[in-house]
Amino acid sequence: MNPKRFLLPVFAILLIGAATVTTLAAASAQPGRGATAAAPKKRPAVAKLRKERRRHVNPAVVRRFRSAAWRWQALMGVRPAKSYASLHSPRALRYWSGQARRMSRLAAHPPHKRAWLCIHRFEGGWNDSGDPYWGGLQMDRGFMSTYAPASLLRRGWANRWTPLEQMWVAERAHRSGRGYSPWPNTAHYCGLL
Repeated sequence: MNPKRFLLPVFAILLIGAATVTTLAAASAQPGRGATAAAPKKRPAVAKLRKERRRHVNPAVVRRFRSAAWRWQALMGVRPAKSYASLHSPRALRYWSGQARRMSRLAAHPPHKRAWLCIHRFEGGWNDSGDPYWGGLQMDRGFMSTYAPASLLRRGWANRWTPLEQMWVAERAHRSGRGYSPWPNTAHYCGLL
């Protein structure tokens, strides 16, 4: 049997079938959409939402990111972020993990970090626990209770705080209008007064 004789009718049948399908599609197309559209396409946002609904997110992980973001925001004196997405959704996971990452990056760089490190160099160790003054910036009880009451209740005296927490509390005092006056000698040595 000659293969050309066999393939020619098969090719003709396929060609006729394809022409029939395109004719039917053009006839059933909605007016105003054009004759080339065979069927309405799914919008990508709808498909993405359906995919998100199927993916399971552990709400405990989202809560952990949310509390980390809120902790950094409270430390920096920034208003806490809000999200109305369900804690079970991937959208909430993306939002809160991004917030936690962004806030930790911002908290790592206090506005006057170089000044606080200079004052710390002349004052004491970050975990200094001498009675009238605590921490690397030598904060007294009144200073801590005024500018960091939540940290004082949660973590104790400044010698138990991280260096970043101590710097942000000092930054809070600086922003309140006190400037570097709580550290008159060391601020003078650093050229800040």
